[in-house]
Amino acid sequence: MLCAFPMLLAGAVLTAESEAPPSRWSLGPDGALTWRVDSDPRLPHRDHIEMSGRSVSLILRYAAEADGRLALDRHMVWPMLRTIPNDTHASLSSDFGDEASIAVSVNGVPAGPERLVRARLEGLVTLITRVDDTLELTHTILPSTREPAAIELVGIRNVSTAAAEVSVAPIDLRREASGVHGDYIMEATCTGIDPTLLEPSAILETAIVFSGRLADDPPRALDLGFEEQARRGFVRGLWGRLRLETPDPTLNAAFCFAKVRAAESIFATRGGLMHGPGGGAYYAAIWANDQAEYANPFFPFLGDPGGDESALNSFRHFARFMNDEYRPIPSSIIAEGVDIWSGAGDRGDAAMVAYGAARFALAKGDRAIAEELWPLIEWCLEYCRRKLNDRGVVSSDCDELEFRFPAGDANLNTSCLTYGGLRAAASLGRALGHDGAAEAYDAWADVLRTNIEGFFGARVEGFDTYRYYEGNDVLRAWICVPLTMGILERTSGTLDALFSPRLWTPDGLATQAGAETFWDRATLYGLRGAFAAGATERALPYLTAYSRRRLLGDHVPYPVEAWPEGNQRHLSAESALYCRVYTEGLFGVEPTGLRSFRCLPRLPEAWDQMALRDIQAFGTSFDLVVERTAPDVWLTVVAGGREISRHRVAGEPVEVLLPN
Repeated sequence: MLCAFPMLLAGAVLTAESEAPPSRWSLGPDGALTWRVDSDPRLPHRDHIEMSGRSVSLILRYAAEADGRLALDRHMVWPMLRTIPNDTHASLSSDFGDEASIAVSVNGVPAGPERLVRARLEGLVTLITRVDDTLELTHTILPSTREPAAIELVGIRNVSTAAAEVSVAPIDLRREASGVHGDYIMEATCTGIDPTLLEPSAILETAIVFSGRLADDPPRALDLGFEEQARRGFVRGLWGRLRLETPDPTLNAAFCFAKVRAAESIFATRGGLMHGPGGGAYYAAIWANDQAEYANPFFPFLGDPGGDESALNSFRHFARFMNDEYRPIPSSIIAEGVDIWSGAGDRGDAAMVAYGAARFALAKGDRAIAEELWPLIEWCLEYCRRKLNDRGVVSSDCDELEFRFPAGDANLNTSCLTYGGLRAAASLGRALGHDGAAEAYDAWADVLRTNIEGFFGARVEGFDTYRYYEGNDVLRAWICVPLTMGILERTSGTLDALFSPRLWTPDGLATQAGAETFWDRATLYGLRGAFAAGATERALPYLTAYSRRRLLGDHVPYPVEAWPEGNQRHLSAESALYCRVYTEGLFGVEPTGLRSFRCLPRLPEAWDQMALRDIQAFGTSFDLVVERTAPDVWLTVVAGGREISRHRVAGEPVEVLLPN
């Protein structure tokens, strides 16, 4: 069984302008990615990708060995089949390796090993192999959109000039486990094919189904053709909404793929739809950072019903923990909503929820939802007010890195998230008629901004930027957060630090200067902040280099969580953060009401046009089109096939009001 794939190694420090390693994958005109293994001199090569449906997640580990031989391992996860103890990591899982792979015989003799010729990614994984110059096998691997199963469709084509008798051995693997809900069965099954004469160019089809269920439940009969079309339809639907159009096909495609990963990792739990990070470890649960802060503010722009429902459901779960004593809310709500995890104490979770809930409510554009979330936002901000220290910044036990790196008693991230939450809550309050609260939140935000500068503003390693906490004298990646919140007093020094060799690596921002650890979430905040601060020409090469590495490099096609921790897992919310680099950074969209937003697009000098098409936010569907008509740049807002407004972009945000 092939389970232990080596770690993906990080590289040496380099800048965006440095020579990048050659791309392993190529982008096709249909938006799919292709790896031509038969012409790749850099073998062996291993990679992994996660794909999810409502009841299952599959981490597919695939490899071409030095001689091209295919190696496969399928790590299956069933989030709603809970194991004991029913904690954060208690999702039933199992690996299926060589013992669950197709076994073909030709003319009564076991065929030689499959050698990988080509791989294709398009929201599904297609692996094309050759066997003994006689057969070509096409493996199409996908999760079911609804059922607790993953499917490996296999097409076997005779590529020789002579007929051959071909057979496929059946697979009937059964594993058992017990858990919260009783006894479980995990299966890998293939009915096999009896010896069949296969003429040249003819094709035989079979499939392996990987499934999990309660032992008392009967096996599910899957319509395999329907499952494939359902998955393809899901991907096409996401690619069709919120379309990014730029002159750079790599950026457009990376945006498309990120939408898929952001929206697929939503599970139909007993506690409602829950967006989960994934990665083999984090399912059927929600976090104040990954869901409330990272993913939920993005979902209204995408217009995926499951994304919106999961976001609202997550805030309803957090609202259960409001209390009159202002004890901290949990960092995560786990096990389908029946338990919590707060093992790192207060990470600034209330600030994360206040910021995310206010931004989500504004962008969703639904008054009833906004009114429902308003008490949660108020409670979280009041909690933050009660955590102010004697210098007027917000204290917390740690940050979202949970003591992996020091954060002191008050860190920059928590205070900046509180500031962003205050500004968004003020806009939401005005939209709902809570004018007194809105005025108070804006006034507090003004004071907090001054206090952030006074407490965190510092010269660190020669850069006029921010110390992350009192006593910090080493550059940290999260110095980028003020830029994403519109705190621009130290823009120049902060950008110099972020893009210096002290912090920037081939994989983006190092968590701390001099450390090998990186987390993509910080890089994506940094890129978003750089564009929002107007550093378009400086940021674009870094965004391009990062996007090419994640989409076309050695570990594709999504943003990742971290390294060395987690082996660069494809955690879902990082993909939402990638999309927000564009919606909030490059296009500069800041919600200000249920039907309104500020917009300051940053059109790169080398581009004549860019657009976001079919944006679903603020209760409507609309396009943002940015065009250069020398010497000016113009923003056109289109809804319902007609021009709503047109604005000259002159360095200040324009106010956009959408029709009801």
